[in-house]
Amino acid sequence: MTKKQKKVRNRIIAVLIAFVVLLILDKTGVLEPLPWFVTLIIYAIPYAVIGYDVIKKACINISHGQVFDENFLMMIATFGAFGIQEYSEALAVMLFYQIGELFQSVAVGKSRQSITELMSIAPESANLVDADGNVTEVDPEEVSVGDIILVRAGEKIPVDGTVIEGESFIDTAALTGESVPRKAVSGDEVISGCVNGEGIIKVKVEKDYENSTVSKILELVENASNKKSRMENFITRFARVYTPVVTIGALLLAIIPPIFGLLPWADSIRRACIFLIVSCPCALVISVPLGFFGGIGASSKIGVLVKGSNYLESVSKVDTVVFDKTGTITKGEFKVTEIIYNKGLLSSEAELLKIAAHGESLSNHPIARSICTAYEEGIFSGGTKNKIDNALIDESRTKEESGHGVISFYQGKELLLGNKRLLESRNIKYEAIDRAGTVVYVALDGNYLGAVIISDVIKETSAEAIKSLKETGVKKTIMLTGDREKAAKDVAEKVGIDQVIAELLPADKVSRVEKLLSSMDNGSKLAFVGDGINDAPVLMRADVGIAMGSLGSDAAIEAADVVIMDDDISKIASVIGIARKTMRIVKENIVFALAVKLIILVLGALGLTTMWLAVFGDVGVAVIAILNSMRALKYKK
Repeated sequence: MTKKQKKVRNRIIAVLIAFVVLLILDKTGVLEPLPWFVTLIIYAIPYAVIGYDVIKKACINISHGQVFDENFLMMIATFGAFGIQEYSEALAVMLFYQIGELFQSVAVGKSRQSITELMSIAPESANLVDADGNVTEVDPEEVSVGDIILVRAGEKIPVDGTVIEGESFIDTAALTGESVPRKAVSGDEVISGCVNGEGIIKVKVEKDYENSTVSKILELVENASNKKSRMENFITRFARVYTPVVTIGALLLAIIPPIFGLLPWADSIRRACIFLIVSCPCALVISVPLGFFGGIGASSKIGVLVKGSNYLESVSKVDTVVFDKTGTITKGEFKVTEIIYNKGLLSSEAELLKIAAHGESLSNHPIARSICTAYEEGIFSGGTKNKIDNALIDESRTKEESGHGVISFYQGKELLLGNKRLLESRNIKYEAIDRAGTVVYVALDGNYLGAVIISDVIKETSAEAIKSLKETGVKKTIMLTGDREKAAKDVAEKVGIDQVIAELLPADKVSRVEKLLSSMDNGSKLAFVGDGINDAPVLMRADVGIAMGSLGSDAAIEAADVVIMDDDISKIASVIGIARKTMRIVKENIVFALAVKLIILVLGALGLTTMWLAVFGDVGVAVIAILNSMRALKYKK
């Protein structure tokens, strides 16, 4: 509990004791001989102790033109009870209202805790290393790209960068929800907000604080509460209309029956007070946002950021999930898996790989790098390490032909590395290779030498993730990719994806998603999962955009509605489960609160209930709804 909450708790305990004593004295007839104004003063003292802040808030709100809120309703209802000499009921209403408010305050604090824990990832300082090796403690915002910082054991990494010296285990739990520390050695990228577990590391800054992971996460979390769901907006609008209507209804209930001689004034005012007490909409106004806050908090615990309750509501309705392939279903790590060589011209796989590696050595494309890595590590030559000899390649005559491949000159002869269209454009006869993966055909001096097959490594969690999605009720999984259809279908079959749309340009993905959206059932939603900068337009166009936060591009994270901090797509099923549980809880609260209030309102208007039941209709319903909302914080698969 906070200091303020403890103060309220102490007031409640003191007044509760006083209330019990007064109730005993009242029921035993001790207070009967006293004049009415003495009894009024006796009850008014504990009433003032417990209710002064409610009356103060009501008066301040009235002065600001905000008349109809729960503080006003409680003030008018209790004043009315005092007016008809129902002193114990007046004190009871204010006392139990404050108990409900304290319970609500503690519940909100608990639901915020998981998100405020995430807010604590912000580093307080950075250790800047100058050219002479001196270390100065500075504000993280003062660090620039290219600077060297020192991170000691137990300290938070202040900005994104690359380890240049030392090694350690990095605790990423605050960002990813992953409890197992990750080893970081020289050359590894580290992200801000993580904690250096042991050892001292030096990090070269790759991004300034404003563009670092920790800064972006804090911005997303701070903005999350501003984006209300459709249901929250409905409750807000409902309360604005509902409260004035019931207040006017209570006023009419207090005045009209006595004027027409149907009821005595005291009885009519009592019914109006009951009507006011039970009409307080706090059970709805608090429990609905609290439920969504709990859902967002539960998501953050597993390392998933939901940018607002409106997106959580959309996630609950997802029945179609569309995936990008590279970096999402697969790791985006290309490896040479097979070499097919022309036995009439070459003696071994290693010979073809050597030629291909030299031809690709000037390209930064991931496929080119995978061929060079396979050659340098000696994967097809018994593990013997190799070096690329730049003298064998004519750098000035090497060029990339968009959509076809690389044209180079190896030992003075024209070397072609690319798809079949490249060879066909030079009228070179070749053997078509039908393999899963990317096929790089190799031709030298007009002669076909063979082909190198490169495959993207499938993530270990992908198959399980697709299975979990289907278990949560997702009806359709689709993969969009620019890769060849054969390679794409091979990946889809291995992980269990229902439909593949291959050989797409980045711009084609948006039109495909739009086509899928137009064919969706009314009320169901489509989610797109991607990581690259070219996925940003699709992430924005989908009903729900889900981005990979660890390796994903800044543009993709910015465009997405949900960010998975450790790139583990198996968490998508968990988020859908959390969202559906949250919506179920929110709907339960709305139906329960409205049903109970409606019953007590009718009974109160007919004079068939008491103020004690009205207190339950307000405070009791609110407490039960809040307890129910707290369930959203806990989620088990």
